[in-house]
Amino acid sequence: MDIILKIFLITATVLTGLLCGASLDQSIKQLPSRRIIGMRSFSAYAKAADLKNGVLWYAILGIGSVLTSVVAAVLVWKYNLEDSYSLPLYIAAICAVCHTICTTQAAPTYHKQKKIDDEHELQKLFNKFEFIQTFRSVFVLLNFLSLIWALTAALK
Repeated sequence: MDIILKIFLITATVLTGLLCGASLDQSIKQLPSRRIIGMRSFSAYAKAADLKNGVLWYAILGIGSVLTSVVAAVLVWKYNLEDSYSLPLYIAAICAVCHTICTTQAAPTYHKQKKIDDEHELQKLFNKFEFIQTFRSVFVLLNFLSLIWALTAALK
């Protein structure tokens, strides 16, 4: 059991770390660039990157991250492991689920740009997406930090 839990914990940490990096990249670097290059140019980039190859990439990271985080927490709960890594795993799982809930709002919002060409409408859409993305980024960062905490405690 211990090895299975550690495999899920390590996998969750790696996937969530990649997802966290991608999410922060989008929030810190990509989304603000729309104000410099314009909404149509940013939308063209987003359609060519995020809404093409990015869809599968983000799906793998997002689904993999939440599944491995939740499975690790369920294993700790099911086997009543009251180790030093239990609390951070529970926190990580909750944050992963919250990130997923935010994604159920963010993804359809972002995909709506496919049908919009008006600069003002794109600006409204990207502002709405940025609002949701901010919460999403916070949850994935907290998820990742909680997994690092759990991993550090588990490997002692």
